[in-house]
Amino acid sequence: MSVAPQAPADPVPDPPRTPAGRYAPSPSGDLHLGNIRTGVLAFLCARTTGRVFRWRVEDLDRVQDGAAERQRADLESLGVDVDPPVLVQSARTDRYAAHLAALAERGLTYECYCSRKEIQAAPSAPHTPPGAYPGTCRDLGETTRRTARARLREQGRHPAVRLRTAHESVTVDDDFLGPVTGAVDDFVLRRGDGVVAYNLAVVVDDGETGIDQVVRADDLASSAPRQAHLAALLGFAVPRYVHVPLVLAPSGARLAKRDGAVTLRELDTLGFDVWAWLGRSCGFGPWSGMEQALAEFDLGRLAPEPVVFTPPAD
Repeated sequence: MSVAPQAPADPVPDPPRTPAGRYAPSPSGDLHLGNIRTGVLAFLCARTTGRVFRWRVEDLDRVQDGAAERQRADLESLGVDVDPPVLVQSARTDRYAAHLAALAERGLTYECYCSRKEIQAAPSAPHTPPGAYPGTCRDLGETTRRTARARLREQGRHPAVRLRTAHESVTVDDDFLGPVTGAVDDFVLRRGDGVVAYNLAVVVDDGETGIDQVVRADDLASSAPRQAHLAALLGFAVPRYVHVPLVLAPSGARLAKRDGAVTLRELDTLGFDVWAWLGRSCGFGPWSGMEQALAEFDLGRLAPEPVVFTPPAD
């Protein structure tokens, strides 16, 4: 790591010492088979390495009534046994605010007044990766900042808050992908609508609850260097990452509910054997249930390629 861990300015409770993994879906709707596969893999990785398994509801954005309960019920019906407590992000906004304030006290944040369109149109800053924030608002004077705040107020908008970084390259060790390296730019910690950004929320949640193993789909692997960098700044241990292959639709795009019968309830109605598919999709034979999966699972044998799922016809 390129950043040495430092104690946060605002002390936080000591995290639990029990090794723990987690699954953290957003309650925007029912889980599809790709989500279910990732959740089952997160549980298998935790249990086969002696970890407890925690559940987190990431409800800071889109929320569908009843989705959080249905998501957990789906995984529990497959034998995913959740250890308490269950974390709900919307109940933790004070914790995110405290850590954001602590970073600000250390001079590690700044306001950003740019719209997405302005960021896309701006030339890239030297030594930053493609698509990285160009640093437009990084070193503005206070007079310019006051003017920018007033402009946003007239538009009904608020400034975002970004982390001030050195644009260093950070490498994390992934237990499935191997080393994952990425340049860490000045990423958003709080959005212009006042909602804490994903990267800050998940780092605080994982750090304060002692999560030391993060299993998720590999489309999120590029987030790991940023999150590891932020965890070190906040004084948290960097977890072990396990980024597993996505489940794709026959079109080659990421599987989605628009692709047909992909939720557990839809598949059960059609008599589809979810456990047999899960076992084969992971590179094992068909599994009969969680007991067999726990007995046979070995991360080293997990198939490295994305999985294509063709939804069964009605």
